[in-house]
Amino acid sequence: MLKTFLRARWVRYWTYSLSARLWLTSIAVLAASLSLIAAPYLYAIDHYPREMWQKDNNHKNAQRVTAGLQYDQQGMPNAASVDDQTAWLFAIAPTEVMYRVFDDHGKLLLSSGKDDSVLPWGQGRLADLTDVHQRVVINGRPFDMITLATVHQERRFYVQTATSDVFGENVSDMKFAPLPETIAWSVLIATIAFGLAFPFTLRRVLYPLKVASVAAMSITPANLRTRLNDRDIPSEIKPLIVAFNAALERLEQGFTAQQDFLGAAAHELQTPLTLLRGQIELQPDISNKELLYREIDLMARQVRQLLHLAEVSETQNYSFGEVDRLAVMRDVASYLDRKAADYRVTLCLWMPDTLPPIHADKSALFILLKNIVENAIHYSPPGSTVDIPADAVSIQVSDKGPGIKADEAPQVFDRFWRAPGAVHDGTGLGLAICKEIAVAHRWRLSVEALSPGTRFILRF
Repeated sequence: MLKTFLRARWVRYWTYSLSARLWLTSIAVLAASLSLIAAPYLYAIDHYPREMWQKDNNHKNAQRVTAGLQYDQQGMPNAASVDDQTAWLFAIAPTEVMYRVFDDHGKLLLSSGKDDSVLPWGQGRLADLTDVHQRVVINGRPFDMITLATVHQERRFYVQTATSDVFGENVSDMKFAPLPETIAWSVLIATIAFGLAFPFTLRRVLYPLKVASVAAMSITPANLRTRLNDRDIPSEIKPLIVAFNAALERLEQGFTAQQDFLGAAAHELQTPLTLLRGQIELQPDISNKELLYREIDLMARQVRQLLHLAEVSETQNYSFGEVDRLAVMRDVASYLDRKAADYRVTLCLWMPDTLPPIHADKSALFILLKNIVENAIHYSPPGSTVDIPADAVSIQVSDKGPGIKADEAPQVFDRFWRAPGAVHDGTGLGLAICKEIAVAHRWRLSVEALSPGTRFILRF
């Protein structure tokens, strides 16, 4: 029976529900906090009722009498003006609550209550009794007494107030007796009210997360561009949404790379292969070999570029390690030296003797630099130079070609994009491959227009 109950769908849902856990935890914490706050107060009321009211009230009476002293023309106290409640207390219980006023020599000047003694209450000089509670016996009964000092016209006077223990205990019992029950009911009502209101607050707080969950469930390969909205998401959950969106971004890139590869391979290889077949069929003597070679070379280059693009679009294809960027730059220059000579372009490396290694995939860095430098060679006029300076934070490639237009700069890294009027053969994938490699390494690859020429900047 118990197992059947625990297996119930709604039981399992609430057992693992974040809302239920927060609700129960919050109620438990609130009840415990209120109980801990109330416990010391209830303990003090139960064990120290006199200290909870009698001393405090006696001290306040002394302050009220001191503040309400009135003086005659000679500067001597002749009356005490207090609020109605305090005056009523002195009048209704003259044997239980009383005050007296003395001068600096201990002479009685004013008094209330029924105490025929003219001497100050307490043991010791008035100056030593100031601001000190003392237990005294008046008319054979115990009292709490306090003495306060005040100065008027450079004369010091002392006000003493006394409250009997019997009066203090009776008032404490009447005043504090209902408090334990009142506090208990208050804690219970506050806990119940909080428990009823908290689900609505929690639902409102977690509503953006619910919306994000619904949006996440709707994401399929057909709409990988959908992203979860992180607006109004709680700060504690926002990193999860950001990470999920980043994962979607990587998933979209991988899926798009795969689809682009399949579509581009079919599209780009179809025309050269068809042309190659037609040329062979129409020319049995295999004449015009240069054209065939050109098409075959272009086809091979397209295949290589497509394969590179598919590879660099997936992070798992990288092999990271410590790489000497200067050695890679020299390898690129050596690899492209012959092509540069064919175009009558000079490659100029500007770099220090040593630079600290970087964490990268060596082959990917080689491909990135090779594509950019090769692109610069293609666009450089004969007799010009391609400058390749390097420092601790960047590698740059600058040519003296026609340059790019400002509105074309954002498109140079797009796949299959070629500048209008481009004169050299290409697939429009070389710079897209460079961008993919830079993104995978968290580098920044940018392009700037020069006058004349173009500069590509790879920042580490």
